[in-house]
Amino acid sequence: MLMIQNNERGAVSGVAISLVLTVLLLVGAIGFAAWAFTSRQDYKSNTDEKISKAVTIAKQEESSAKDKQFIEDEKQPLRAYKGPEAYGSIALSYPKTWSGYVDDSGKAATVIDGFFSPNIVPSTADPANVFALRLQVVDQPYSQVAKNLAQSLESSSDGPAPNITAYSLPKMPKVVGIKIIGTLPNQKQGVMVVLPLRSQTIQIWSETGQFTPDFENSILPNLSYSP
Repeated sequence: MLMIQNNERGAVSGVAISLVLTVLLLVGAIGFAAWAFTSRQDYKSNTDEKISKAVTIAKQEESSAKDKQFIEDEKQPLRAYKGPEAYGSIALSYPKTWSGYVDDSGKAATVIDGFFSPNIVPSTADPANVFALRLQVVDQPYSQVAKNLAQSLESSSDGPAPNITAYSLPKMPKVVGIKIIGTLPNQKQGVMVVLPLRSQTIQIWSETGQFTPDFENSILPNLSYSP
């Protein structure tokens, strides 16, 4: 009888242990399933949010690119300015969205003095105004103007020294002048080209980096004159 009771007790203990293990495994499985579901939902929510942000950014970039392209397209076809024959018959092209004011009467030491800016030309008397494009024909020989410019830039202590290199217009490769990139004589930042014109000198420049692409890609490639 004692042996039978021990067997019965052993059997009961085995069943209890198995039941406990089964319950623990079931609880663990339920917990893991809940964790996995929660993680999946959180991942899905974060993924949806990331996708939504990416789509918004892509749309903004596309819109910005279209706006920039529209602005560039609006500049075409280029407008033309033709200077007096006495001062080299300068042929200058500039974006049609710009306006220009040019005094080419020849009554001053600067026989041609031109100002160009998008939309309207601000006051030419205010030295604080910044222009997209300036054009001058100075009634001084190129050698003198180039020397004065070099001295002016050398004595200037504002900002880093500008980069000065030899330069020829694409349409006039045989005429050699200089190109200044950086701080200009008027202490504005931009690009200037200085070229010889008979006993006079042409100076053409942009006073801000904002319009450097127009200056490099539209103005200089289309500029020509009778040297």
